[in-house]
Amino acid sequence: MPDIHEECGVFGIFTKQMNSDVASEAYMALYALQHRGQQSCGIAVNDDGVIRSYRDMGLVPETFNPEILATKLGLGNMAIGHVEYSKYANSSRSDAQPLVVRHVKGTMALANNGSLVNAQELREELELKGAIFHSSTDAEIISHVVIQERLSSKSIEEAVEKAMFRLKGCYSMVIMSPQKLIAARDPEGFRPLCLGRLGEDYVIASESCAFDSIGATFVRDMKPGEIVVIDQSGLRSIETHCGSKGHICVFEYVYTARPDSVIEGASVHEARRRAGAFLALESPCQADVVVGVPDSGLDAALGFSQQSGIPYGIGFIKNRYVGRTFILPTQKQREDAVRIKLNVLKATVAGKRVILVDDSIVRGTTSANIINMLREAGATEVHVRISSPPFINPCYYGTDIDSKDKLIACKMSEEEIRQKINADSLGYLSLNGVKKIANCTTGCDFCTACFDGVYHAGVPTQTESKYDKFNYHINEKR
Repeated sequence: MPDIHEECGVFGIFTKQMNSDVASEAYMALYALQHRGQQSCGIAVNDDGVIRSYRDMGLVPETFNPEILATKLGLGNMAIGHVEYSKYANSSRSDAQPLVVRHVKGTMALANNGSLVNAQELREELELKGAIFHSSTDAEIISHVVIQERLSSKSIEEAVEKAMFRLKGCYSMVIMSPQKLIAARDPEGFRPLCLGRLGEDYVIASESCAFDSIGATFVRDMKPGEIVVIDQSGLRSIETHCGSKGHICVFEYVYTARPDSVIEGASVHEARRRAGAFLALESPCQADVVVGVPDSGLDAALGFSQQSGIPYGIGFIKNRYVGRTFILPTQKQREDAVRIKLNVLKATVAGKRVILVDDSIVRGTTSANIINMLREAGATEVHVRISSPPFINPCYYGTDIDSKDKLIACKMSEEEIRQKINADSLGYLSLNGVKKIANCTTGCDFCTACFDGVYHAGVPTQTESKYDKFNYHINEKR
């Protein structure tokens, strides 16, 4: 349960049957993708070229109900949806997606997961040409770029293809025009995006777990750089930007994705279990019980237990009905929220030496609170094992860790961190170990920039422009 926040989740569905309840399918899929973002959500429906949308702040079941699905969205033959955690603290309803844009050649709806490293550069360029922005999202920047390219293109997919030459960084997006559903993944494939079938219909989602929730069948992962176009004629692929083997974010396996998803041919659950097993080999410890921090630490704890032979126990009961505690304003409130969200099962830990497995330590505050809870419950020792390496670099590709100032491993040694969180010992999975946790069948590599500082799509560099704004430029690949 790290002090970072998820990225976003996207979904799209196309059916040849008009007047279909595609909004309900999108709702169920977004419910399955809720773990990727809890700040806002939205759905857009295409009814024979007329696009209706509804979006708001809040969780999927808080935002939508049968009346809204029926009256605000209605029936159609296409829909796209989005769940989001914004990288901006003051995010508002205007930042919720999908965005619906009306332009000279029609209407377009767009939902995106990712973060552009040349976002501010593009935004300044667009504003100087008269573009008006209503949100702080990269999705709106992408929509302006696509619309610009659409003016000189024969089709919407050609406009997306041209736009991708100008977009630098991370994006997995779904776009809906009056006649077509389009999905596109950045050339490095940082974030997952997969294709499925629901009977004769096509579906697109950030994770395969969304397909399971609506009874769809997983077909394949989209290739890095691939554009998929779906219309009444069927499905076709544009591979102009393909060629890289890709660098999927390894943190998808460590924390972000749901354990029942399969990404790049690798089970997320199995990857976390392997991470725990490698951790037991690299950082062995004498103890009586292994417990995991819900939810992403549980599978790693199971792997640690299986490899070490130390019994696995359920150490925490999680309150599933707690809202978004990370937005609470004071440290005292955040500490109290941890106790509301997690409660120690005393029978498991009292009088025992405990190995506590979690997926990461970012700021250290949450870890310290959880360890203190274990000690209060009677644990005689608490040995912390982390199923990823120390965070020493910011992420520019979709999470909210954008500065080293937020990273405890940049300020303290491992021993100093151990003392701060009040653990008896502390061990991290090695960089080499985390690169081996997922057996990807697609042959992709991993992005481990937050651990090793290698940014495959460059990083934003701040320089003050003559307009007193920030202008971002892309560094050469390291």
